[in-house]
Parts: sequence; structure tokens; C-alpha cells
Amino acid sequence: HELKLIVDLFYQGGLSYMRYSVSNTAEFGDYTRGPRIITAETRAEMKKILEEIQTGKFAREWILENRAGAPAFKATRRRDRGLLIEQVGRRLRSLMSWINAKEV
Repeated sequence: HELKLIVDLFYQGGLSYMRYSVSNTAEFGDYTRGPRIITAETRAEMKKILEEIQTGKFAREWILENRAGAPAFKATRRRDRGLLIEQVGRRLRSLMSWINAKEV
């Protein structure tokens, strides 16, 4: 549940402000562990996805999925609701009385 904080800081002032605002430990982790997550392979795959969006391939795929009744989309949605991160998130939100937790 730190994700919202990180995204808000990034939105407010970019990467430098986000790094300035978090702990030095978190900033160090970003510098030293971040490159292991965002690799050359990750960047290449992101470029492929952008190309799929720009060429309309993604849109065509989405239109076909919907015309068929969105079976893969709905199955993935159902499957992902049972992921461990979702289970843990529901439990954590139930302990946070100060937030207005939502369920779908």
C-alpha cells in the first residue's frame, strides 16, 4: 500500500522528487535494485507494446475480444481476483479503518 504514495510523489514532482521524499534506504534500493527490474528486455517489450498501440493492433485485438463476448478478458479477471496480492490487499484494507475500502 506504499504504491499510492510513490505514484503521488512521482506525479507531483517526477522521479527526483519521489526519490527526495522517500527514505535514503528506499532511494538506495531504487538506484541499486531498480535496474534489475527494468532491464533491457523490459524496455524492448515496452517498445513492442507501444508499437502495438500505435499501429492499432491492440485496438483490433480488443475489439475482436469484445465481439466474442470477452471470454479471455473475463476469465483473466476472475483468475486474478484470487491472486495472493489481492488476498493480502483485502486483508490489509480491512485493517485500515481510515480508508474507504472498495470491493468488486
